[in-house]
Amino acid sequence: MNGQSTVTTEELHKELDLIQSCVTRMAQNSFALKGWALAVLAALVALSAERMALWVLCLIGIALLMMFWMLDAFFLQMEKCYRFKYEWVIEVRSNGNRCKLYDLNPYDMATRKEGKKTPSILSVMISKPCTLLLFYGSPILISIAVLIFDLCK
Repeated sequence: MNGQSTVTTEELHKELDLIQSCVTRMAQNSFALKGWALAVLAALVALSAERMALWVLCLIGIALLMMFWMLDAFFLQMEKCYRFKYEWVIEVRSNGNRCKLYDLNPYDMATRKEGKKTPSILSVMISKPCTLLLFYGSPILISIAVLIFDLCK
């Protein structure tokens, strides 16, 4: 901060680039988690042919998928917070405000627009367009059905 009262275009672009790189990183983490979840699910299906009890594999699968689902929702929650931050930076920098220049804290309440709250992880897990719900919920429901079938026979 060199004593200027307004934000230069270069500073604004650099700050927006930093925020956008955070958004990109969160999206990449979410994508990688989906790949890991599929790999774990494939490994569990491969193990089902072994002598391990099917109900044990189902419980392990459900627990692992729930953990991946929650982690994925966390990264999407963070991505949404950074998008709020991006909007806030554009709004306040256009007014010449240098407050919190280059601050990348996504949970900073001062940078939140009126009425925009951080979504909970649970709300992100089941939010529309239901991509996470379909991606993780479907194999969990199938695992529960297999578990019930295996325990009832």
